[in-house]
Amino acid sequence: MKPGLKCYIIVASLVLATIFIIVYFFFDPSLNLFPRCSFFSLTGYQCPGCGTQRAIHALLHGDIASAWHYNAILLVFIPLLIVLLIAELNRKKWRRFYAIVNSRVIIWTSAIILVAWWIVRNVI
Repeated sequence: MKPGLKCYIIVASLVLATIFIIVYFFFDPSLNLFPRCSFFSLTGYQCPGCGTQRAIHALLHGDIASAWHYNAILLVFIPLLIVLLIAELNRKKWRRFYAIVNSRVIIWTSAIILVAWWIVRNVI
């Protein structure tokens, strides 16, 4: 990838992230301004991502308890997502770190936790 292109991608990502944060800070997803989960609408069961929009809104307002209530797995996976992003951005410098973070063990463990969350949240 050309160095100039990488810079544009980083700037565009930062701009999009800023817009995302502003929208979710000022607009409450529980007011039906955002799309509803089609899986929940069709089945009546919550998918692993149900409540994520409300959880992000709560996190941006410092309400960790509400965010946990809306979607606990989001709070559990945020550190992993940060580590994955760091590994991806430095994949050429830190090849070993990238390989460990993207290992089959991490991927399968994350997938199993996500599926377990999906099942448990609909049983309880």
